Amino acid sequence: MNSLYLTISDRCAVVTFDLPGSKANTLGQAVLADFEAVLSQLEQRSDLDGVVLQSGKPGMFIAGADLKELGAAGTDEAHNRRLVQRGLDIIARFERLPCPTIALIDGACLGGGLEVALGFDYRLCGSHPKTELGFPEVKVGLIPGWGGTQRLPRVVGPSLAAEMICSGEPIKPTRAREIGLIFDAVPSENLVEEARRLLTWARQSGDWHLARRRKQQPIGLSEEQASFTFAVAKAQVLQKTKGQLPAPLAALEAIAQGCNLPLDEGLKIETNLFLPLVGSVISRNLIAVFFMNQRLAKDTGVADASIQPRTITRVGIVGAGIMGSGIAGAHLRRGIPTLMLDVAAEQLTKGVAAITKSLQGRVELGRSTPQEMLQALSLLNTSQNQAMLSDCDLVIEAVVENEEVKNRLFRELQPILNDDTIVASNTSTISITRMAEAWKKPAHFAGLHFFNPVDRMQLVEVIRGSKTSDATVVTLVAHAKRLGKSPIVVKDCPGFLVNRILFPYMNEAYALLEEGADPRAIDKAATTFGMPMGPITLSDVVGLDTALYAGKVVNTAFADRAKQTRIVQELVAAGRLGQKSGAGFYSYAKGSRGSDDPALAFFLEKCRTDRRAIAVEEITDRLFLAMLVEASLVLSEGIVRDPADVDLGLLLGIGFPAFRGGLLRWADTEGLDQIVRRLAKYEALGKRFQATPQMLSLAKSGGRFFS
Repeated sequence: MNSLYLTISDRCAVVTFDLPGSKANTLGQAVLADFEAVLSQLEQRSDLDGVVLQSGKPGMFIAGADLKELGAAGTDEAHNRRLVQRGLDIIARFERLPCPTIALIDGACLGGGLEVALGFDYRLCGSHPKTELGFPEVKVGLIPGWGGTQRLPRVVGPSLAAEMICSGEPIKPTRAREIGLIFDAVPSENLVEEARRLLTWARQSGDWHLARRRKQQPIGLSEEQASFTFAVAKAQVLQKTKGQLPAPLAALEAIAQGCNLPLDEGLKIETNLFLPLVGSVISRNLIAVFFMNQRLAKDTGVADASIQPRTITRVGIVGAGIMGSGIAGAHLRRGIPTLMLDVAAEQLTKGVAAITKSLQGRVELGRSTPQEMLQALSLLNTSQNQAMLSDCDLVIEAVVENEEVKNRLFRELQPILNDDTIVASNTSTISITRMAEAWKKPAHFAGLHFFNPVDRMQLVEVIRGSKTSDATVVTLVAHAKRLGKSPIVVKDCPGFLVNRILFPYMNEAYALLEEGADPRAIDKAATTFGMPMGPITLSDVVGLDTALYAGKVVNTAFADRAKQTRIVQELVAAGRLGQKSGAGFYSYAKGSRGSDDPALAFFLEKCRTDRRAIAVEEITDRLFLAMLVEASLVLSEGIVRDPADVDLGLLLGIGFPAFRGGLLRWADTEGLDQIVRRLAKYEALGKRFQATPQMLSLAKSGGRFFS
């Protein structure tokens, strides 16, 4: 079936792109063949006054290249070069048509789609809310390969082009018009009429010839302009990526080298920088992360696709602290009427203030309007009276992390809530199965673990206890998605998914400290690996009292794999709770983001069992291999249903570096045989470095966590 349809009326050719059987228009090899066929027809016509390209899909122009094809691409450079050249030739043929051309963009126009649009003389945007333009290639470890790094700088200038391409972030039509990327933005229903008017003007004025010449010629930056422009851009890229991602730097290099050359020569530079990235480990990992996210977006949470979620119209949040107010705010932003309840009036006042501050922050960042903020706040009710929860479809408990307090609350709510009300606990450590015993309908009881700060963290763990029903799980998964979150279903176990795998990492950091490692060296090893912050800094940010309590829960449950350490307990006993108290492992005096504190030496000396120098390689190995062993056990025990759940949980929950694809995919890349050999070096330290049966089996067979 063809994906492109050509109609000619009143000397105007309209090409409509509508990929059969797909919600998105993507540029795979079969589609490129359709483009070539249409171009052959257009090139035979000498009677056309203009050519227009549009999409047949609402809210979608072209989503870009087919990522399945890119993800499967090998490293055969000659083969890949031919594929790249095919796309370049198609766009060049549009640029040679003997009449003005316009791309009508009414929906997402990304990656290769924007490169095709840049091959047209003009671009008009419609008013569909999904309309945006951008080059997200760097997010999958690539750069634009069909001329994006060369045509965009010639249209909007090299600085703006570098900003768009190296960040991978899309822009809306208003901004695209401001920078000259599009000719205009008009109501969607007027697009065709405006296109005909623009074609008439372009022919009469001859402007379309000028537009083409501008794209073919060098930009003409002086040496001083080029030096300044690209030095600033490179500094911004390195600040954001820490030099760990090659694609943004390659994109910048393509722009810098090609902008002062004729287009044809610039395109050759782009191709030479693009090809080494295709099929690279980082690109394959990032594409895999993209597809893991797509899978998660479609996952209902259970195997039975026939189970439908219940409708949640009113939500109650019990607890107005940091987590309770954060969860309430997440509901208000999505237009869900929410009751926030707390026994203390003062806490409710603080909670409302926190919600208001968060919503105000979104207004200041331009993510919402003052009117939307007021509308969200109008959906919030507060109360100290538990009876007010009686008509809620879902009640989320977010009180203090104490099992006795939580169970007492559940018993108090028994006569108030309807039998079919779903009750979810935001606990991060306490057994859902055990707490469900305090509820009249355990099938309607589950965990709904949000991560702090709620307004920024995308992950939600949906914890199913031993009696939680599939219907409850499906409803909570759908509800979390309604909040704009990414829910992962996890079976009940100590620490659930993320914290269970995180604590071996934290615990190992404390063990390394007590053996003689410097806290900065531990943090640097982690950030060099790609973590957003090291485990020592993370401990201070989370709060050492919180880390101590949660660590005891997990370490007690898995005592055979836990290394007993004293350092956190000693710091907490001394009132050093981390960032919130002004001192922990580091000092946070006078607004410091964490400076070295000479007072820490006293506690280290008190707790140290050794004073040996520890190499960076050992620090890195011990931090991440300890995590990997626990992740393998989580998978083997069926705590999650798919290896992707482990990797995405860590990517979304603790910022595990996406360019490594996730913890399990990192192990696959290293090779399980190599991982097992590295573990053997540390096996004398305890069971936490003992390869699991699953790992041994995969190492022996040459297998992988991901087939």
